[in-house]
Amino acid sequence: MAYEVTFGIQVMDEVMYADYRKGISALLRDHGGRFRYDFKVSDVLISESDSPINRVFIIEFETKAQKEALFANPEYLAIKAKFFHPSVGSTALLSEKG
Repeated sequence: MAYEVTFGIQVMDEVMYADYRKGISALLRDHGGRFRYDFKVSDVLISESDSPINRVFIIEFETKAQKEALFANPEYLAIKAKFFHPSVGSTALLSEKG
């Protein structure tokens, strides 16, 4: 059974965020992951979080261990620091299952 993670984020800089996504694509694949869904959100009607979001996506991995390995990978962390942090205002982990 696959392991899924659903995030909500607030993208502040679309160009830089696209660079982040491009930068992690091979690493994500190498760790058995892929984006299943990716939505731009125009209106949030109900939120249990104080973090504003304008993007929701689901990432699927073959196992939880592969997800953890990607998020701890030094190359991923460098790409995240360079592109994700400056382009995203807030993040919310919406669900994990698998």
